[in-house]
Amino acid sequence: MTDIDQLGARLERDGIDILHVGLFDYASVFRERRLKREQFLAWARDPRFSNTLPHWDSADSLFGGGPYLTEALSLDVDSLRPYAFEPKAAAIVADYAGENRELMPRAVLARQIERAASMGYEVRAAFEFEVIFLKETAASLRDGGFSAMRTFMPENKCWSGQTAAEQAEFVAGLEKAITDHGVSLFAVAGELGPGCFEATLAAETPMKAADDAAFFRQAARAYARRQDMTASFMAHMGGAFPGIGGHVTLSLRDRRTGQNVFSDPAATTNQAAKHFIGGLARLVPEAFALCAHTVNAYRRFAPGSWSPKSVSWAEYTFTTAVRSVPSAEDSARLEFRLPGADCNPHLTLALALAGGLDGLEGRITPPDATPFGGPDDIPAGATRLPRDLKDAADRLRQSELAGRSFGEAFTRHFAKVCEIEHAALARAVSAAELARYLEG
Repeated sequence: MTDIDQLGARLERDGIDILHVGLFDYASVFRERRLKREQFLAWARDPRFSNTLPHWDSADSLFGGGPYLTEALSLDVDSLRPYAFEPKAAAIVADYAGENRELMPRAVLARQIERAASMGYEVRAAFEFEVIFLKETAASLRDGGFSAMRTFMPENKCWSGQTAAEQAEFVAGLEKAITDHGVSLFAVAGELGPGCFEATLAAETPMKAADDAAFFRQAARAYARRQDMTASFMAHMGGAFPGIGGHVTLSLRDRRTGQNVFSDPAATTNQAAKHFIGGLARLVPEAFALCAHTVNAYRRFAPGSWSPKSVSWAEYTFTTAVRSVPSAEDSARLEFRLPGADCNPHLTLALALAGGLDGLEGRITPPDATPFGGPDDIPAGATRLPRDLKDAADRLRQSELAGRSFGEAFTRHFAKVCEIEHAALARAVSAAELARYLEG
């Protein structure tokens, strides 16, 4: 029996009549086809999809010279999961199997997962996202020119029990939409700012964790639209809105013993965790575009914001780029706090793993911990993060470390993608700039 025959038997057994099959692009949008089971199984004998995904920007505008055609796919049967918004439906993730494979986010992450395994490690990871809900529909946003947006819960206070009580029905519906999408969820809670919630996803194997993060955003956006609202993961919307993050927490386990590599009998940050941080501190400033690939992502790093401006670290501290949570138990972990809520989870996790594995392999010494440092402080010897997407693209293209970790083809191509995204808004003028400079 072939893999497709086995998949067909599973779909029939589970009563799945509809398949949503697709690939994640650079914005982690699931680009899909909806097929009935019979048609899906026929298509899956020789699956193909448009090869345009690595060659268009966030506005679906193509760049490059083609040719644009269908490319062979490989189906990740292990990725099959429920589809929340249609009965008897499921989603399944595919990857390119031709020349574009190495340009895609899942393949970049798979490379680091394989590297970890070759070094004797199993990875566990989880994402934590902030999201802002607006009392706007797709039509009202466009009719209003994306200005003077109506807020949801303008009275909200961070971690407010009052918000939890007043919005219990909304939160329960959101939670159901997320878990019905097959996403492993730990908790949903109110956060800082109007309409702001935080979803903490549960720890999973690394590919499942990144897929969960992408499907979580799809579920949250769809749920919001069904409430005549909008869910925004834009890193910083300006005005009274806070910058919002997409943090990733990870730990490593020894494949032979199953022990958490970061655990320490003294419940302190052990040498392995420090080497991991040292590798992050070296690679992240050069390959920062992998976790901040939009023009807006860099607004969140403006002076005075909560976002750190270098790869600082400390135990438990929320104002550093890496928050170490040491323990003598299995819960020891590191939290990479630089990514915004608009990050690509597959590339973000690939970046964190690549840097950390470099650190373990080379026994790299991290910078000194800065438990009392503020987000704007640059510790002695630390490299400042890129100031904008163009700076990040330039650093990525020039980085030998990135080329070695992620492949020269991907590194060059993604730097070009970021340059094109930066150029798309380089001449845009905001209302704030007009107000400040128009009248001299």
